[in-house]
Amino acid sequence: MASIEKLPMLAEGYERLTAELKALREERPRIVDAIEEARAHGDLSENAEYHAAKERQGQVEATIADLEDKVSRAQIVDPKTLSGSKVIFGATVTLLDDDDKPVKYQIVGPYEADAKIGRISYNSPLGKALIGRQVEDEVEVTVPAGDKFYLVQKIEFI
Repeated sequence: MASIEKLPMLAEGYERLTAELKALREERPRIVDAIEEARAHGDLSENAEYHAAKERQGQVEATIADLEDKVSRAQIVDPKTLSGSKVIFGATVTLLDDDDKPVKYQIVGPYEADAKIGRISYNSPLGKALIGRQVEDEVEVTVPAGDKFYLVQKIEFI
């Protein structure tokens, strides 16, 4: 039997997953009603509403199964309870780029990542390069735009 891999995530990410799961579970009865209503229209071979409802039902059931799996494997991490001198999951890292311009990222799970708000996945190229680094370490990352170089300036657990 395969081992069940835990999925580290922040409480906020866990809440977002459970809210999405709840909304999809609430949608189930409406889809069943739509299928029943479309069935009542007769010939199913040319019934677009029936086929659309069945397709939506398949999508919802697959998404529910995926979300249930993620929620069951979730390991909620509170960065405020962490400490140390190395970059780990949940850490907020301030980096200096090639131009000595500071950039700040929090290391999060893949379902919470959003670079626009400074959250990168531990699975991303930069996330992988940062894990285990300390202040004053130099980091080289190959991204689609080319090689990037950073200097770890500060590690916080906020």
